[in-house]
Amino acid sequence: MTSGRPASHHKRHVSMADVAKRAGVSSQTVSRVSNGYPGVLPETRHAVHLAMDELGYRPNSAARALKLGSFRTIGVITFSLAPLGNLRTIEAISTSAAEAGYAVTLIPVGLPTHGGVENAFTRLEELAVDAVIVIMEVHLLDRAKVTLPRGVPTVVVVDSDAGDAYTVVDTDQADGAQRATRHLLDLGHRTVWHLAGPEDSFAAERRVQAWRHTLEEAGREVPGLLRGDWSGESGYAAGQELARREECTAVFCANDQMALGLYRALREAGREVPGDVSVVGFDDTADSPSYSPPLTTIHQDFAEVGRRCVSRVLDHLRTGEHPPGTSLVPARLVVRESTAAPRG
Repeated sequence: MTSGRPASHHKRHVSMADVAKRAGVSSQTVSRVSNGYPGVLPETRHAVHLAMDELGYRPNSAARALKLGSFRTIGVITFSLAPLGNLRTIEAISTSAAEAGYAVTLIPVGLPTHGGVENAFTRLEELAVDAVIVIMEVHLLDRAKVTLPRGVPTVVVVDSDAGDAYTVVDTDQADGAQRATRHLLDLGHRTVWHLAGPEDSFAAERRVQAWRHTLEEAGREVPGLLRGDWSGESGYAAGQELARREECTAVFCANDQMALGLYRALREAGREVPGDVSVVGFDDTADSPSYSPPLTTIHQDFAEVGRRCVSRVLDHLRTGEHPPGTSLVPARLVVRESTAAPRG
């Protein structure tokens, strides 16, 4: 005989005590593991995670945040996912954050306007983050239009000139460009041509300035500047023009992708690399050793940039201080087979 009441299919809520019983530990230990506290033996941590998985236990992140005063999440705002450097920086930030027990929430912004930035911060506040890293690869031409909202716990701006107001982490763009240009001059080239990135890129402009300064300091002629948009196609277009200039024996490209396009244009014009034209790139992409010939380039340590970003964020969260200033990660020259002394 039935009671007439519908059968209940509600699944019983799995508690922290259930996990503790299954793992053979105390509830306090389960709490420490779920909150990411250090000092738990690896085998104990593994047993707790295994019990959580078996029981389908999910820590209450909202309650944990109220208890700890932290969401253990870092927001990342970026104005473009196209540049390889941005992707590698985001990857490094995510890896470093995970090692510190933090998750990453990514918010792309179409245009670097005040409204775009403000909307991104509003979205991150809704998603509950402890700090924000902004990857900003364009000039802040109008400070009145592009301002970062006040009251955000921490802001670290990558690849920009905002070090007077915020904490900035960046590759030493100027030093990298100087090393590339100096390398070609030291090989005996009379001057160095430059295939630059777009004008609205802070990194591209830093490289242009350093290239020009290095030539002027050496008393060499500064050739006319060519512009690309970071793509291999733009490198090919610029390369067609450079291939017609017999006086061009050395080219510094602002990134490896444009160098690849330049290779193609030179080859089609019957000019050899490095026999007729030496080429140096910038980034040291994973493919650059496989170029034909392998590309001499400037290595950017994106992993270190990511680590420093997360380190600055955690320092700020720990101390409550937001000191402005710029931390530069050194670049280094990687010499391969695309550069040589000029013929004759």
